[in-house]
Amino acid sequence: MSTLEGLFENGWLKRHETSPAEIRMQLQNTDSDLADAEKDISAAWRFAIACNAGLRLCSVALLASGYIAERDQKHHRTIAALPLILGSSVSELAGFLDRCRSKRHDVGYQSAAAISEDESGELIRAVRELRGHVRAWLEREHPELL
Repeated sequence: MSTLEGLFENGWLKRHETSPAEIRMQLQNTDSDLADAEKDISAAWRFAIACNAGLRLCSVALLASGYIAERDQKHHRTIAALPLILGSSVSELAGFLDRCRSKRHDVGYQSAAAISEDESGELIRAVRELRGHVRAWLEREHPELL
């Protein structure tokens, strides 16, 4: 599917009316997650927290667009919707975030040592970049939600 409406029609998204309070809370939680991800904790925890922050940002874009992902593959679908919302310029970033989401899931069932300091640092930088894209998009397209 190449549109949010197509994802909705396929049953992967449902309509959702957001509010400025919901968007502010998600953005505040993202900032808190990013701050926590930079603390002196294991690389695996930093990676997991940064991944959570990235998912929150994707959710913000989806919520502001009037949708929320359905339960089945919710995280994957939330990330996959990002380029449909923000444009193809974030496709590579969304792909990277989805690979990290998958790795975080796999590590949860394997060894936390599978995540390196470099990987967690790269993810944190990518999420900070995504935060800039999402904020700029909100300011341009949905200033009423800020």
